[in-house]
Amino acid sequence: MAENKQTPKLADNAYRPLNPGEEYTPVMKPSDKPKEVTPYSVGMGVLMAIIFSAAAAYLGLKVGQVFEAAIPIAIIAVGVGTMTGKKNMLGQNVIIQSIGASSGVIVAGAIFTLPALYILGLEAQFYQVFLSSLLGGLLGIVLLIPFRKYFVKDMHGKYPFPEATATTEVLVSGEGQKGQAKLLAVSGLIGGIYDFVVSTFGFWTDTISTRITAWGTMMADKFKAVFSINTSAAVLGLGYIVGLKYAAFICAGSFVVWFLIVPMVGSFESSIDPTALISILGITDAKLLANPELIFTPENLFAYIGKPLGIGGIAMAGIIGIIRQAGIIKQSLGMAVSELKGKKSAGETLRTDKDINMKTILTILISTLVCVLVFFRVGVLDSWWLSIVALLVVFVITFLFTTVAANAIAIVGSNPVSGMTLMTLILSSLVLVSVGLEGNSGMTAAMIIGGVVCTALSMAGGFITDLKIGYWIGTTPKRQEAWKFLGTFVSAATVAGVMIILNKTYGFTGEGALVAPQANAMAAVIKPLMTGGTTPWVLYFAGAALALILTMIGVPALPFALGMFIPLQLNTPLLIGGLVSWFVSGRSKDKELNKARNSRGTLIASGFIAGGALMGVVSAILKFAGADWFMGEWYGSGGAQWLGVAAYVAIIGYFIWDSLRAKKE
Repeated sequence: MAENKQTPKLADNAYRPLNPGEEYTPVMKPSDKPKEVTPYSVGMGVLMAIIFSAAAAYLGLKVGQVFEAAIPIAIIAVGVGTMTGKKNMLGQNVIIQSIGASSGVIVAGAIFTLPALYILGLEAQFYQVFLSSLLGGLLGIVLLIPFRKYFVKDMHGKYPFPEATATTEVLVSGEGQKGQAKLLAVSGLIGGIYDFVVSTFGFWTDTISTRITAWGTMMADKFKAVFSINTSAAVLGLGYIVGLKYAAFICAGSFVVWFLIVPMVGSFESSIDPTALISILGITDAKLLANPELIFTPENLFAYIGKPLGIGGIAMAGIIGIIRQAGIIKQSLGMAVSELKGKKSAGETLRTDKDINMKTILTILISTLVCVLVFFRVGVLDSWWLSIVALLVVFVITFLFTTVAANAIAIVGSNPVSGMTLMTLILSSLVLVSVGLEGNSGMTAAMIIGGVVCTALSMAGGFITDLKIGYWIGTTPKRQEAWKFLGTFVSAATVAGVMIILNKTYGFTGEGALVAPQANAMAAVIKPLMTGGTTPWVLYFAGAALALILTMIGVPALPFALGMFIPLQLNTPLLIGGLVSWFVSGRSKDKELNKARNSRGTLIASGFIAGGALMGVVSAILKFAGADWFMGEWYGSGGAQWLGVAAYVAIIGYFIWDSLRAKKE
């Protein structure tokens, strides 16, 4: 039976909980035999994995935000299929999206951790980046599969799955809409050119702050209050897709640090000995040691007081998540054990219910763990005993946090892997120090361990999105799962190469270096643990206490804590993008018109993200090749900053105008 040739449409109960006795029927029914895995879908998926791995690595290292690649890949898959005249591509497009979406999750795992090696003055070899990303990705896949049925089927309609919803809508509606590919291309071109002229030529400043004015400088110097924003089109688009609610939680944490904690501590500048404060905080930065009074700049107060508070909050939020997910872990383990014993449920005979069997999963899991052990022994540590300890840390933490990552994606569409990895680094460092490993070798080992765990958790969170998309559409889960391994391999190899190039081009320390905020935070955490310096445990504890208080009053602690340690200028564009989303999707009293405008805005945002990030990679390659056209003197001038304000207002205006042009179907 061929794939349904009628215009595909989601069932009315796709997004709501099912009534007693009611079942959800996917677009491609279980009895259908759709085309899914073909040379075209696999080849296109691999190409998307390569392109978006490079783009996501650049964007993540530059601004600290890795976009979810599922939406732009889905749009491209639909657009290419439409332009080439292909028919009934729904099943193949899901496979393209699933393979290609490995890019963003693998990139997040690598760039949130491994650049810390460069920041700490160590080296990361290609094989270390590649293997930690590959093996972590494999662990994330096999540990998530037993939880698939719970998250995508048993909890149907109870989790919003924002990213999966948007991607599914693109795939389903795109089968019959030719205008999407054109809109994506135009917005991608605009966003790409916009970000390219900044990163390559420096026509205007990509980060503007209140220091641009005399009163702003006075506020920063006297009251330690600074407002700043990154003007990238890609980050603006990211904020639109994240949405106002989640962006507001992130910015709330950022505002508490920058407009409450930093000014409050800064107000004691005249009565606190800066040398004593530096000693208490365990700061080893040479510039601050030479000029202690600089500790009272807003930026340094944020880095050395605000960030540790955020780190403590993130760690506690992760622990709270594990406790809340204990029942899910127990239930899914029970299902896996039953299958290993040969007990099967009637539902497993349906095509849309077939997973890779548990015996195969267990075989892959054991093989991966053996490879991790050998990798640790040969490429990281010089002792089998230490390698076994490292392996146990990786497995236990990855297993426990898998459901936390999946749950976060299901609820808010954003994976908090950086926070969970910070806790992994603290735990692994304490364990390694207790067994006698410290110093440079200890820092290298801890960061590699963190890279494996971070990639595994990132993959688990991202893969649940793919599987939910497949559930709504009616893809065979077993095929999605099997070909995800290929996407993981390709993405791991790509991100390893891109990271090496970006390090040689920009570096991660010094003037003009890549921001890599998560990696910097992790480097700051691990160094005192491994070298015997002062660790700001009091600030970690205070942040953890704040996370508990937020949880008690019903405020999501994780996004709030993330906002506390990610720089303000990288959080505020998310809020701007979220406000644009809120404005265009609620301006009319006609719900259908609002929905159409929101969908058009999602396409424009996806174009900004893809175009801006890809042109960022092109700019990096040009610089790596020696083509330096950057106007440094103009870039640092007041004129460049005011031009940046004008350019940012213009692209926001375009974003709103084009989104409001949408019409009801």
